[in-house]
Amino acid sequence: MFDLSISEIAIIAIIAVVVIGPKELPRALATAGKWMAKGRGIMANFRAGLDAMVREAELQEMEKKWATENERIMREHPALPDDSGASEAKMEPLDTPPADASDPSDPSDNRTDFPPAGDPKP
Repeated sequence: MFDLSISEIAIIAIIAVVVIGPKELPRALATAGKWMAKGRGIMANFRAGLDAMVREAELQEMEKKWATENERIMREHPALPDDSGASEAKMEPLDTPPADASDPSDPSDNRTDFPPAGDPKP
């Protein structure tokens, strides 16, 4: 962001040691770090707010496009009448079960291919 070279950082460090003094330099750097962290937090919140506003604007624009496209499609293809009642009238109810269905309670149906429940096969 600031594009500082090593020589420029060294000059800033020497000036800081001379002006602030070696005894107070750690406290000054800690204070500067806290201020930089606060500044970064403010910038992150600002950027997040801008991103949210841009997303909101894009969504509104997209909704407008979808609404106009939907209106165009509805004009070009008018709604067809509902045929659901006609198809139900053609179907006839089954009075008897299919011929191949067996009654599960019928004792004559002796299937021996399944072991009884609870009897594990060795």
